[in-house]
Amino acid sequence: MNLAHLHLLMNHLPVLGVPFGLILLGAGMRRGSEDLKKAALLTFVVVALLSVPVYFTGEPAEETIEDLPGVTETYIERHEDRALFSLISVALLGVLSLVVIVRPKMGLSAPVFPLVLALAVVCAVSLGLTASAGGEIRHTEIRQAAWSGGDFLAT
Repeated sequence: MNLAHLHLLMNHLPVLGVPFGLILLGAGMRRGSEDLKKAALLTFVVVALLSVPVYFTGEPAEETIEDLPGVTETYIERHEDRALFSLISVALLGVLSLVVIVRPKMGLSAPVFPLVLALAVVCAVSLGLTASAGGEIRHTEIRQAAWSGGDFLAT
């Protein structure tokens, strides 16, 4: 296994982890469950920690595939740009979640939860766009050019 393989294996964790945490947070807020809210916050902290190696295995993954047929710098750069934004936003979500967990004064029913929820939605969207851009690097069938010819809509 090389770092490109590790990147491909690990990149699913944040992409799926944030929506999972969102479901937990939404359920916890709706039901008033401190346990569900705490589980969501812990999920966001873990996802933030896991996002670091995902991001830093991206460059070695690029070096592994950059000379392969069909791989262009345009797709790689789009993925890198989105990945950086995703890393920063997930890191902010993780830090905010950790602060809420460790600050007993704030409590788990603090009015900070709408902010956590909003930031988690931003992260989920950003991670989805990052994953899509990463898929476009090697999967020509999902590239925008494949959709622009109208063939998809005609079938």
